[in-house]
Amino acid sequence: PAGPSAAMRLAALLAALRPVLPLVLGLSLGCSLSLLRASWSQSGGEDRCLGAAGRPGPLAGGARPEAADGRLGPGHEDFRPRIVPYYRDPNKPYKKVLRTRYIQTELGFHERLFVAVLTSKATLNTLAVAVNKTVAHHFPRLLYFTGLRSAKVPHGMVVVAHGDERPIWLMYETMHYIHQHFGPDYDWFYIMQDDTYAQAEQVKALVTHLSINQDVYLGRAEEFIGGDEQARYCHGGFGYLISRSLLLKLHPHLDSCRNEILSVRPDEWLGRCIIDFLGITCVSQLQGQHYHTYELAKNTEPEKEEEEEFQAALAVHPVSDMTLMYRLHKHFSRIQLDRAYQEIQDLQMQIRNLTSLTPAGEAGLTWPVGINAPFLPKSRFEVISWDYFTEQHLFSCPDGSPKCELSGAGKADVSEIIESALDQLNSRYQPLLRFSKRQLLNGYRRFDPTRGMEYTLDLLLEAVTQKGHSHILAKRVSLVRPLSKVEIIPMPYVTEATRVQLVLPLTVQDLDFVANFLDMFAMNTLDTHDNALLTLLFIYHPYDAQRVSQVDVFAGVKAMVGELEKRYAEVKIPWISVKTEVPSQVKLMDIVSKKHPVDTLFFLASVWTEINMEFLNRCRMNTISNWQVFFPVHFQEFNPALVYRGEQTASSSTDFLRDGHFDRYSFAEACFYNSDYMTARTKLAADILDRDEVLESMEVFDVFLHYSGLHLFRAVEPGLVQKYALRSCNPRLSEELYHRCVLSNLEGLASRSHLAMALFEQEQANST
Repeated sequence: PAGPSAAMRLAALLAALRPVLPLVLGLSLGCSLSLLRASWSQSGGEDRCLGAAGRPGPLAGGARPEAADGRLGPGHEDFRPRIVPYYRDPNKPYKKVLRTRYIQTELGFHERLFVAVLTSKATLNTLAVAVNKTVAHHFPRLLYFTGLRSAKVPHGMVVVAHGDERPIWLMYETMHYIHQHFGPDYDWFYIMQDDTYAQAEQVKALVTHLSINQDVYLGRAEEFIGGDEQARYCHGGFGYLISRSLLLKLHPHLDSCRNEILSVRPDEWLGRCIIDFLGITCVSQLQGQHYHTYELAKNTEPEKEEEEEFQAALAVHPVSDMTLMYRLHKHFSRIQLDRAYQEIQDLQMQIRNLTSLTPAGEAGLTWPVGINAPFLPKSRFEVISWDYFTEQHLFSCPDGSPKCELSGAGKADVSEIIESALDQLNSRYQPLLRFSKRQLLNGYRRFDPTRGMEYTLDLLLEAVTQKGHSHILAKRVSLVRPLSKVEIIPMPYVTEATRVQLVLPLTVQDLDFVANFLDMFAMNTLDTHDNALLTLLFIYHPYDAQRVSQVDVFAGVKAMVGELEKRYAEVKIPWISVKTEVPSQVKLMDIVSKKHPVDTLFFLASVWTEINMEFLNRCRMNTISNWQVFFPVHFQEFNPALVYRGEQTASSSTDFLRDGHFDRYSFAEACFYNSDYMTARTKLAADILDRDEVLESMEVFDVFLHYSGLHLFRAVEPGLVQKYALRSCNPRLSEELYHRCVLSNLEGLASRSHLAMALFEQEQANST
């Protein structure tokens, strides 16, 4: 009886396992095949990587192979990330770690491309200038190397002179200089001559497609005269590209090359040096990238050259004169522009074809195709207004006036837009119709931050047919100047350790606010040991100055300064007394400037300013000597009597910017260096000669605006908050300054809603 029951149990077990049996067999077979394949790949990989002598063979272009276990070979440790454990010695005192200012520096990133141009004393002011004007601004960093420098270096060029015109010596010193100053910072080094025209954008695109973990010597490969048939050097006239790893390996052998290798041409000398000591030859093709060149014949007309080799060239040589350099640049720029337009048309066609497959369908297609859709406001406060203009006037002026004359860049912008509109119309309707402009009837423009500048033009046109018949018609056109590639403006490096010299002008009307200013200064700078000093400027009226021995109107302020100096023994607060009826900001600054060194960083403050460390740091960072001055727009609180009307004021620190506005009419606060002010002031003095009355109609902002080439950084500053106070406007100042002071007082009363509520309550009270 036990036999049949055991057979039944076995049959039941097999029936239960039958559904999963294929899965078990599949897993077993897959594991077996994978193990077998792994053993084959290991044995085959060893055979492929080893050469005839059992050593790794070199790759094309001097590339080094990886090890058999997948790791990078010797000399490539820089390209593999490493985790450095943190260890702190308990026996040593703790020291604050100084972090780098830029993430790129901390992570060890390198810049992409450095360009060196070999020139001479004879061609520095001709061909080198042509290179600088055509392609220099396309490269991130470009230096000129010469043996002897001419008496006058061209403007805007960084020239390194080695003191010897011998070609081999110039090449040796140039390579040594590049390694010493730029070797650790750049991945690629492009070396060219001043009689070479290089397509900068093409060269930059080339290095983005090359791997940095190989020793690269790329250019136009030439044979040595009477040398090895396999060895090649890169012709210097067409430029050549060297990788960072190759430069680092080459540098220890430069002295030996200078002493042992004899050559007339510097490019042959460098090529022989690289071959003899590193075993790397020049190549014209690497990693699927070709280095195309073209040799110009005498009396070549670039505009008539139609060869495909010429059109695709990265470098053209020899360029005999400046005019030919400019003609080449114009020709290749036109080629690049045509390619860009064709690529835009292709992309737009692809977008049109794919739009029908999107959920929105063809209704979701924006104009122009490929540009972001216009900004859609969510409320009336987000509506972007249009500015009206004609060919002569703009009806939305920066100074708030209703009408001003178009000039400068604004006039050029309008002229260019009208010309572009006519070109687009003629290209669309020719040869049937040809349009010419009679008049701009109406013009509208607005800046949309999501897409760019938008224009709407109402044009009065004359249309001429093929038969010569003309007709006058009005046509509305819309245009968009899209936002192009965003560029980061290079700025000099500044620190937050600079000492700030505060300058506080005081009049009799300011006495009620001095105590609060000194308290805030002591709490936010003296108590925190901030690197800031204070100078007071007492402005006496002539009547008060005569009675100063009997009654000093600033005696109370001087007593408060004395108390501060007693409380902070290391602090000295000097003051300067000035007698004048018209306290001109420029005249007062002239007095202060003469009493301080030229490298002083001034912060011109007002008595209502509440000094804090946050703003002082921004003053330091936003003010750059010989580059930029900073004019902050302070936040002015409204009149509490109108805003709160007897209610309790807002106590939360998060909404203190709610009941006020940024006072754009005030230019009382400014951060600038004394050297920059003295330079601008010298130009002003030469312009006005002895007419000192002109200074009464100017502020420091006007001096920098009209008499310096510096950047004027004018921005809202939430860290600079002023309590409400009714300013006293001196009627003896210029009409413009007095008008700005009155407007500042009026707009500082309250917002429109608060003023409307106050008027409503007043009418309610009068009616009852």
